[in-house]
Amino acid sequence: MTLLLIGLSCTKSTPVDEEPRFPDTFRFGSATAGFQVDMGCPTRTDCIDDQSDWYAWVTTPEIVDESALFVSGESVEVGPGMWELFEADVAQMAADGHTAYRMSLEWSRLFPDPATAQAQSVDDLATLADQDALIRYHQMFQALEDVGIEPIITLNHYTLPLWVHDGVLCHTDPECVASGWVDSDRIVPMIALYSGFVAREFGGSVDTWFTLNEPFATTLSGYLQPGEDRSAPPGRSFDVEATVAVLRAQIEGHAAMADAVRSYDTVDADGDGRAQEVGIVLNMVDIQPSDPDNPDDQRGADHADYLYHRLYLDALTSGAWDDDLDGIPDRNRPELAGRLDLIGINYYNELTVLGLPFAPVSTVPAFDFYPEFSWEPHPEGLAAVIRNADQWGLPIWVTENGTPFVEDRGVEVLEGHLDSLLEVVDEGLPVRGYLYWSWVDNYEWNHGLDLRFGLYALDPITKARSPRPVAERYREIIRSRRVNR
Repeated sequence: MTLLLIGLSCTKSTPVDEEPRFPDTFRFGSATAGFQVDMGCPTRTDCIDDQSDWYAWVTTPEIVDESALFVSGESVEVGPGMWELFEADVAQMAADGHTAYRMSLEWSRLFPDPATAQAQSVDDLATLADQDALIRYHQMFQALEDVGIEPIITLNHYTLPLWVHDGVLCHTDPECVASGWVDSDRIVPMIALYSGFVAREFGGSVDTWFTLNEPFATTLSGYLQPGEDRSAPPGRSFDVEATVAVLRAQIEGHAAMADAVRSYDTVDADGDGRAQEVGIVLNMVDIQPSDPDNPDDQRGADHADYLYHRLYLDALTSGAWDDDLDGIPDRNRPELAGRLDLIGINYYNELTVLGLPFAPVSTVPAFDFYPEFSWEPHPEGLAAVIRNADQWGLPIWVTENGTPFVEDRGVEVLEGHLDSLLEVVDEGLPVRGYLYWSWVDNYEWNHGLDLRFGLYALDPITKARSPRPVAERYREIIRSRRVNR
């Protein structure tokens, strides 16, 4: 009877050789950001970078004590200390089969001196760069090259030098001079010079550059609605004028950064085009109206898609420019067009949108929605956002993807996302690689270590890394290039 039941329950299985698989050229790896992983070194004395706006933000008592900013106050010393332990981490990445690694260069490490604000050329910057930081970054690139891991570099992953942005002062003084992205006339030429210097200095080691990480997230959490999920310097609420200024400055900043990197580019030996490519990283979300039959919710979802995604990608591909932010471009700015070679996608969640007139931002027509955010995994949305990005016809990297539920649900969430990703790869969409967030538990911005995402669990005291089940499963998938067991 048992044998009969087993026979009846059998279904025809797909031969392993016929199952979808990731191409051999597809890159797998992980991602981090300098501020989040550099600090916390066990022995090095140059580990702490105390010259960034984010360092000041998480260590200033007045900011930590302001409950509406949700800053944990946890010491940056709990971080994984990759500034010292980088080579050991890279060796483990290689052993796990990783072939790409996304990291950021910290502007405040390379140029802590406020005199940098007076620089007028890349040559000027060369005289002001911190030599120890330059040496260490070159060592990091060499470590990656030695094990065959491709560096994917973010030029600006949120943090700004204090001489560019004094977020603590600007929190209470909107007229502050070091106002970061609010003052495009000041920051855009500065960040372009920095990008040019970095491209000249490290271009021999790097082919793939991303300029800004999640510009819309920075704008929301810094100027419009800081909250528990993310509170960023300067932590101002409903400063609509600053919000709009920052949105525009970051688009202009990317274009200037891309031009600066390209000015130090070389051509492939066979003359087939640029050896180096420049992209932007967006936090792309799978946006759904709260009620699909409600026209207000549908319009709100369309406007959310516009502000999260299309505003940037349209401007930086075609030069479309929306003066009043009503969702309809008003003119063309050719100096912005053609400034993207790649699209980076950070994907974590679905976003449900209520179409509501929102009085504090009523002067911005496209801000007529209320987003309902959740960390709850939504794996099928990864395929949806990649299909959305594909309409711009550019190569795509999944530059971040993970879950804060990594301890209990990490394997399930990884498999769901990679199954969703494999679906679009199998359709032929131009996805080059997938980078898991994150390599190791990191200092998660205003949360400190309260949110953990790592393939490897961190002991904040000993700095020991311990592989989670998700790291083991990721290793298996990379080896087999299949998601199904």
